[in-house]
Amino acid sequence: MTYFVTGATGFIGRNLVERLLKRDVDIAVLVRESSQDRLAELVERWDAEGRIRPVVGDLQQPRLGLSDDTIAGLQDVTEVFHLAAMYDMTASDELNRALNVEGTLYTLDAARAMGAQRFHHVSSIAVAGMYQGLFREDMFDEGQELPSAYHRTKFESEQLVRMQNDMPWRVYRPAIVVGDSQTGEMDKVDGPYYLFKPIQRLRHYVPEWFPLIGPELGATNIVPVDYVADAIDHIAHLPDQDGNAFHLAASRPIKSGDALNAFCRAAHAPELQMRVDKGLLDALPKGTLSMLMKLQFAKDMRATFLAELGIPDVVLDYVGLESTFDTRDTERALDGTDIAVPPLDSYAGKLWDYWERNLDPDLFKDRSFEGAVNGRTVLITGASAGIGKEAAIKIARAGGIPLLVARSEDKLEAVKKEIENFGGTAYVYPADIANLDDVERLVKDVLSEHAAVDYLVNNAGRSIRRSVALSQDRFHDYERTMQLNYFGAIKLIMELLPHMRERKRGHIVNVSSIGVQANTPRFSAYIASKAALDAFSRVTATETLGDNVTFTTIHMPLVKTDMIAPTKIYDSFPTASASEAGDLICEAIRARPKELNTRLGTFGVLMNALLPRVSDQILHTAYKLFPDSAAAKGAEDPAERASVEQIAVANLMKGVHW
Repeated sequence: MTYFVTGATGFIGRNLVERLLKRDVDIAVLVRESSQDRLAELVERWDAEGRIRPVVGDLQQPRLGLSDDTIAGLQDVTEVFHLAAMYDMTASDELNRALNVEGTLYTLDAARAMGAQRFHHVSSIAVAGMYQGLFREDMFDEGQELPSAYHRTKFESEQLVRMQNDMPWRVYRPAIVVGDSQTGEMDKVDGPYYLFKPIQRLRHYVPEWFPLIGPELGATNIVPVDYVADAIDHIAHLPDQDGNAFHLAASRPIKSGDALNAFCRAAHAPELQMRVDKGLLDALPKGTLSMLMKLQFAKDMRATFLAELGIPDVVLDYVGLESTFDTRDTERALDGTDIAVPPLDSYAGKLWDYWERNLDPDLFKDRSFEGAVNGRTVLITGASAGIGKEAAIKIARAGGIPLLVARSEDKLEAVKKEIENFGGTAYVYPADIANLDDVERLVKDVLSEHAAVDYLVNNAGRSIRRSVALSQDRFHDYERTMQLNYFGAIKLIMELLPHMRERKRGHIVNVSSIGVQANTPRFSAYIASKAALDAFSRVTATETLGDNVTFTTIHMPLVKTDMIAPTKIYDSFPTASASEAGDLICEAIRARPKELNTRLGTFGVLMNALLPRVSDQILHTAYKLFPDSAAAKGAEDPAERASVEQIAVANLMKGVHW
């Protein structure tokens, strides 16, 4: 006796075949040429050598593309199990029709040619469409709305099976199928799995005990694949069940919020403690919400939000099911067995664990720094020494091509030679970023010699530590700081932006300061210039997002470089090395975050927002504790040293430049 199975390498199919092999049958499997290796792996896994017969064909070809000789060799087939189909809400109308409708038609034709005795069709609860209320197993065409290509083609494919009179048939309608309840095994991310990445992110940012408020999107119906495969295998071998459909679903649906919380518990993430019922939205004047969502602004906002979470736009519309599903015929057929739908809470942990270990999309992304910069050009200002030099060397070692920019050509050539000595590549472009005409020339030279600038690192900067009291007659301190740190930087950005936007690719890294967050005294000129660049970048990022041009602001802590050398008390302060600061630039290139901050910097922002007067008092105390240096007064003091009290505070607030 031989069974013929389509979709045997698919998720439900391979679980069903594993069960069918426990019976005294051989199995002929429809397989595409390109999937034969996959089938061979499964045969080895099943230990079914000699019992699985590959039949090379194509679901999208008439009679599955099987020749007369192949059909003649399948005359011993008694049962046909048709599982090959499109189970994807995001697939196109054409693909849904080709696989679900035409594929079923061609499988029926092939089954007739084989002389099969029975046709088992795996359909879906999607045939119920938007039917309101209880959808029984003996119901099919109730005039229900079928809102998507997936719903329509699942309905039409089942209709083809019901209309043919050549073979007895049985139809199985699984609910939303997830992984194995015992092992968690799953082969793709869809359905509830689209929520797993947002849950994971939530867990990263919010403690488990934190109460959440979220929407209740209605009821859903989830079943594990082992239940579906066990049920089909059992019902397929019962007598007197032809002409029936079976809902392989939970007899009692679960609220979407309860399902979400089950996965949140499994992930040790915070749960929804208060839910906004969908009925509140339904209470709006008819058409209000649908009219709002037709606005392009609303569409773009929704698409961007869902894309950020990794949820396909189309999926959200069908989270809540309109129908509930009668399962009494299925339960009667399974009576006397231990085959039943387990509660989601009992296996949600296994689903989560398997996803996080095997299916999390981040596992398959090249998140290495080398993957981000290899073969890419990175224009770095201030590259002749310190942070810029260290970043350039790290980029070159990872296969990137640094374009070295600074005023001193000799120093740039020395950095280039150091890079070339270890086999890297670098190019030298002397320029004064404070000179806006020179910036224009720089960009013209760079773009004439390189096909692309993939990354821009605005690292060149000028820092001045001087109180306002000592700056009364030094307004030029503010002018020259703004000229380099702000005007020069945004001039460079604006010269490169058209190039990046045209290419639909680019990332800009701005080296800012922890002082912007902490508002440290005596740095009014420096912090104001960096704050201006921060604000420019935040605004511009909202305009260039659609062109895939993004920004990262690094609020850099105190770094030991030549820039801080005049302030002698810094010699005793804990500082980051230029190499460590270079690592932050590399991380900004690799991960492209909105900001890179220190914990102390973030604390400074929170303090200023929540307790501004307390923050001012702390900073005023620091202002008195850390006086102007001799250099700020235009003098030299060889005996200038940090006091014990100053060193203690500097270590307590490591990274802040006082």
